[in-house]
Amino acid sequence: MWGFKSPLAHETPVQHGSRNIHYLDDNIQVVDRSSPSLLPIFRSQQQAELLAAVLGEPEAEPTLTELAARLEIPYASVHREIERAEAAGLLTSRKIGRARLVRANTDSPYYRGLAEILTRAFGVPAVLSAMLTAVDGISAAFVFGSWAARQAGEVGRRPVEDIDLLILGEPDRDDLYRAIDGVSPRLGRSVQVTIRSADWLAAGVGTFHDTVVDRPMEPIPIRSTR
Repeated sequence: MWGFKSPLAHETPVQHGSRNIHYLDDNIQVVDRSSPSLLPIFRSQQQAELLAAVLGEPEAEPTLTELAARLEIPYASVHREIERAEAAGLLTSRKIGRARLVRANTDSPYYRGLAEILTRAFGVPAVLSAMLTAVDGISAAFVFGSWAARQAGEVGRRPVEDIDLLILGEPDRDDLYRAIDGVSPRLGRSVQVTIRSADWLAAGVGTFHDTVVDRPMEPIPIRSTR
């Protein structure tokens, strides 16, 4: 967090989990210090997920409120990151009434390369969600395995090599595998699919079941309207 601070101001830093809380006189400033385990070159998980959401869908124009709700990020943090990204020329914004809409600036010289990096690292849920919209018979979907563990903050010794996707329900398999073949190049990794019954998480047994449910899982929103 940047800003002018009087040299006479009293500041007391306190570590709280992955965040540093600075008590500055009567004001409290919370600084997110946690770098994302999936790709720790960004300042924070929030910054990376927000940029991935906007740059990964250049045709969309969400409001700041929508981004905050979708990503479960405080509105103030969304506003701050959008301000920084727009100042860097990565995003553009406009106002309709009181709502501020943002979209990717596809004319930026950084757009294509940065969007590809962010989508491959952090855009997996959004890309898979859009893909699964076209497939009937899916009750729920989750990413598990190494990608989900890194997304949850676990640090690994080896890079994530593929995406483990769990599909619950009775999908049309031809449609499902055809759709997966289409998104794998965009994600830069192969997508390994496991299909189980709709009640498998609650009723399943065995070593594989226990391994999956005991480790981090990332739910994939199913946005199909069929």
